Amino acid sequence: MRALLAPVVAAAAAVLPVSTAHAADGYDRCPDGYYCMFSGLDGTGDMIRIRANAPDLAALGMDDRAKSDWNRTASTIHLWSDRNYSGCTAVTSAGPTGKGNFFPAYQDFFSSVQIGGQGGPSCGTPPGEGR
Repeated sequence: MRALLAPVVAAAAAVLPVSTAHAADGYDRCPDGYYCMFSGLDGTGDMIRIRANAPDLAALGMDDRAKSDWNRTASTIHLWSDRNYSGCTAVTSAGPTGKGNFFPAYQDFFSSVQIGGQGGPSCGTPPGEGR
């Protein structure tokens, strides 16, 4: 009887589909058309996704917590140091350069996000961190 089951088991194993799908991780969690902020470096940790201006990141649980981002919108993103688009700004461009870790001086720093528009006074490039 055992000799008869071996070919059946082998045939069943040959036709079962193998799933190669896996859950997105890191930056890949950010959907196209959104601006995403991450609480960890390299797109790790908690993530928020934004499609409209966010005057207070505390309401989204990301006030002074973001360490990396990905801009998957067609707009320039202005990151404000304070709530309600006040303080100074840093910019995240659209396109392939709009993804990465914030300078260490700007990690856990931003409190509001403006999509498009004029932005405000620059926070500048921290000393020794020019690109």
